[in-house]
Amino acid sequence: MKVNQDKCIGCGICVPYCPAFAISMVNGKAYIDEEMCFECGNCGRPRVVRCPTSAFEESEGVAVIPRKIRKFFSDPTISDAVTKVPGRGTEESKTNDVTGKVSHGEFGIGIEMGRPCHGTTLHQVEQMTRALAELNIEFEDCNPVYHLMEDPSKGTFPDEIKDERMVSCIIEFSAKEEKLEAVMDVIKRVANDLDTVFSLDLIYRFDDEGNIPIIQKLNDMGILVRKNAKVNLGMGRPMVKD
Repeated sequence: MKVNQDKCIGCGICVPYCPAFAISMVNGKAYIDEEMCFECGNCGRPRVVRCPTSAFEESEGVAVIPRKIRKFFSDPTISDAVTKVPGRGTEESKTNDVTGKVSHGEFGIGIEMGRPCHGTTLHQVEQMTRALAELNIEFEDCNPVYHLMEDPSKGTFPDEIKDERMVSCIIEFSAKEEKLEAVMDVIKRVANDLDTVFSLDLIYRFDDEGNIPIIQKLNDMGILVRKNAKVNLGMGRPMVKD
C-alpha cells in the first residue's frame, strides 16, 4: 500500500492500525515504508481505518509475483489461484472428521508462522521446512505454501521470493505416528533459531474407546496439550476409510 500525498491531511488516524508498523508521520503526512508493508490492506478498508480523504492506494506491482505473495498471505479476503482456498492454510486442517486426511496411526501438523504485529518471511519458513524435509516429510499439496516451493522434497523456496514479508503462512503435513518424536525434536530445535513466532497445531483422531493416546506421548516429551484444544465431533463421515 502507499499514501497519496496530495490527498493526505496528516490526521494520523491510520498509524496505530498497521500490523506491520509500516505507517509513520513524515513532514506532517502519513507515509508507508513499502519494504515493511505486509500488503494486508487494513489501511485501505473504510470499515477499519476511516481515512477522511481515502488517501490509501495499492502499491505498484502488488498484482504480480513477488509482491503479490505479500497480499495473499496477509489479506484474508484473497483466495489462492491454485488451491481456490481463502486464507493461509487448507480447509482440511479444520475439518478432518469430514475429509479423513489424517488417518488412525497418523498425526497432522500445522505450523502457523508469523501472526500480526510480527510477520514472517519465506526465508524463515524455509528454515523449518528444510529441517522437516530431512525426515522425508511430504508437505500438504493443497496448501498454498507448497505451490511456492522450488523443491518440496527439500523444503526449499526460490531465492527471489524469500524476503517478501507477510502476516503469516501455514506449514502443513501429516506423518506416521512413529515419527512424532523426531518431528517435535526438529520443530523445537528450529524454533530456537527463528526470528519470528509460530503456533503449533496437532491433528489426531480418537481411538475406538474415545481416548487420545498421543497426549501421553507428548507429555513425555515435555509438550503439554492445551485443555481448551479444538475438538471436532459429529460433523460428518470421513470421505476416506482407514
